[in-house]
Amino acid sequence: MSPDSPEKSDLPAPAQSAVTPEVVKSYRDELVEGLDAVDPATFAGTIPQDRGIAPRVRVGKKWFNLLWMLPLGFVLLIAAVAVAKGLRELPDVQSFMRQFPGMSDLPSDAPLGLPAWLGWQHFLNLFFMMFIIRSGAQIFTDHPRLYWTRHSTPGRDWFRAQKPVPADPLWTAKKDSISLPGQFGIPGLRHSIGLARWWHLGVDTLWLANGIVFYILLFTTGQWMRLVPVHWDVFPNALSVAIQYLSMDWPAESGWTNYNSLQLLSYCITVFIAAPLALITGLGMSPALSTRFRRISTVLSIQAARSVHFLVLVWFLLFIVIHVTFVSTTGALNNLNHMFAGRADNSWTGFWIFVLSMAVVVTGWVAATPLTIRRPRVIQRVGYALTGPAQRLFEHVDSRPGQYSEKDISPYFWHNGQYPDSDEYKALFEGNFADYRLKIDGLVANPVELDLLQLRAMPYREQITQHFCIQGWSGIAKWGGVSMQTILDLVQPKPEAKWVVFYSLGDGPEKGIYYDAHPLEQMSYELTMLAYDMNGKPLSFGHGAPLRLRNETQLGFKMVKWIKGIEFVENFEHLGGGFGGYNEDHEFFGYRQSI
Repeated sequence: MSPDSPEKSDLPAPAQSAVTPEVVKSYRDELVEGLDAVDPATFAGTIPQDRGIAPRVRVGKKWFNLLWMLPLGFVLLIAAVAVAKGLRELPDVQSFMRQFPGMSDLPSDAPLGLPAWLGWQHFLNLFFMMFIIRSGAQIFTDHPRLYWTRHSTPGRDWFRAQKPVPADPLWTAKKDSISLPGQFGIPGLRHSIGLARWWHLGVDTLWLANGIVFYILLFTTGQWMRLVPVHWDVFPNALSVAIQYLSMDWPAESGWTNYNSLQLLSYCITVFIAAPLALITGLGMSPALSTRFRRISTVLSIQAARSVHFLVLVWFLLFIVIHVTFVSTTGALNNLNHMFAGRADNSWTGFWIFVLSMAVVVTGWVAATPLTIRRPRVIQRVGYALTGPAQRLFEHVDSRPGQYSEKDISPYFWHNGQYPDSDEYKALFEGNFADYRLKIDGLVANPVELDLLQLRAMPYREQITQHFCIQGWSGIAKWGGVSMQTILDLVQPKPEAKWVVFYSLGDGPEKGIYYDAHPLEQMSYELTMLAYDMNGKPLSFGHGAPLRLRNETQLGFKMVKWIKGIEFVENFEHLGGGFGGYNEDHEFFGYRQSI
């Protein structure tokens, strides 16, 4: 307990309460267990599939359909070939290419050839990246818009694959999501971000481990000298190679001994810039890290990180297409032997190893979606086993206020979630919540029932913080209400209490009331509170009136809106489906979501 915490005598007396363990248990009776398989017809509250629109990029105030890039790119390629052929006829260019034939010299102690471990690393990287790219595309579709501003204000996006945000006041971020074909995304269903994140973050963990091993071997064996420019002449040599490629008179393939300079630069960018940038920007979207490492997140906002993360994906896709094209057209057998067999000849050994490797990749590709739909709990558990240690590590990072001021408040804050429509809520809303009572019970010494006047009489807490939605949008708002530390001081949790469960007046999309569990320790964090004000006014209906949770180390879906009850428990295995919350039960989210 902090020294500024109020004493029991400083707190307002609780309202007359009829709360009992039986009353709290009635909340549990209103929970609905999720299924252990995905029914595409009813998943996510029977939200219909929506393919969105062709991707568009905004330049100024105009939006351009990227499908036009296909014919435009073809025309530009033809023009570039014509220009390159003309350039090669010029004496000065011929002299330049004789001086810089396309290859920079390696250090004298550089290794020769490609070792076997590099072949294994290459295959694992290919295998992991296949899942990462597919699941990453699925994650993007849950909020198919990208921004450079910190705020996700409609009309300020620079890239989108969805129609403009409609004027419908009930439009939510979930309705804005789109779907992908099942063999392109994982699993391909609309608003399946919970499952897609397990694939993405779980395989990211394996990819990162593989990358660490790769870096260690790269620098201990000297192979780094083949990927890092050691002379400035690599740049004019790369220009020479580009002219050779575009003029259709390609340089001789010499990858076994030395990559040409254009290859070297592309590998260097991919290995030492794009890959680390993918990790850094991925972590830049973490609520726990962004609210803790403020100097970084002030510059690299979640939306800037998300946009750069997307551009890194584009780089990887372009690299893969160009890389496969040149491997296939510059001596396929020889190149496959280099990478898959560790030998420099034209035998078929590398080809057959490649065929076997691709059979594994294709099997993984084809099996991913049906496995996810039929065994989502397996994906959920394996994903948590892989990412759980990092989630637990990051969620212990308490954050401090003061990063944002009123001038940073977002002009638009997305609505989300299933709006409450019960008779109980309607009556409370129409009565200005005069009859509202917050029931707090469970493993506490002092169970209470509080009305809004009593909540507003408690020490006031105000903070300006950034909201991180699991779908990818963000927004900054000023929240006012009661610190959860004040609530802890009032109810006095028992030693065996480990989790705090928040119950909503609203149902989830598949019926049964919405709820979520949070670690007890996070209730003492400085920025964890029960908010009844937003931007200086009482909470609106759409944003959780009369009371909502703010826990700034977690993603938005865990910040329960329209709160009607709080229960302190030892564990949540006996609640709902036993996974820690409504979205965890029904849409396979994770109960630890600090990243």
